Amino acid sequence: MNIEIITGDITRLNVDAIVNAANPSLLGGGGVDGAIHRAAGPRLLQACRAIPEVAPGIRCPTGEARVTPGFDLPARYIIHTVGPIWQGGNSGEPALLASCYRQSMTLAMQYDVDAIAFPAISCGVYGYPPELASHVALRSLLEAPEGGPSQVQICCFSDAMADLWLAALNDAG
Repeated sequence: MNIEIITGDITRLNVDAIVNAANPSLLGGGGVDGAIHRAAGPRLLQACRAIPEVAPGIRCPTGEARVTPGFDLPARYIIHTVGPIWQGGNSGEPALLASCYRQSMTLAMQYDVDAIAFPAISCGVYGYPPELASHVALRSLLEAPEGGPSQVQICCFSDAMADLWLAALNDAG
């Protein structure tokens, strides 16, 4: 697997699947989630509403992932995953974040995805420190079983974030 760290707009990437840092309702929000919903068009909201709730208002619990078509995006699929809200690191956040990446890669394998792009899950409004999240994420991706995507991009929203993730990738390699 080739992992590349880039700066850009995840909604414009020409990959088989992009990962959405979603909220548990899957009905859109701010940040990456809002950008993906706007770029994919109104059919995405309809598709997300069709995903059954597993608890009131929850279609995707923290650490899990769901898939929808990409609709108006270049990507064929959107893999929605819900990262943990940072609470200091002693509330299971690393295991939940690792699960986001593992479950996303499992869905990618099931949908025959060769190229996938991830945002920095939980590093925005959910407050996960990027210097910690990057190590958890990259370790999870590097430990993914064979047979999944051969091309993985981490799409950062700023050069500073990309530099941090690149340093983590160099540490992991």
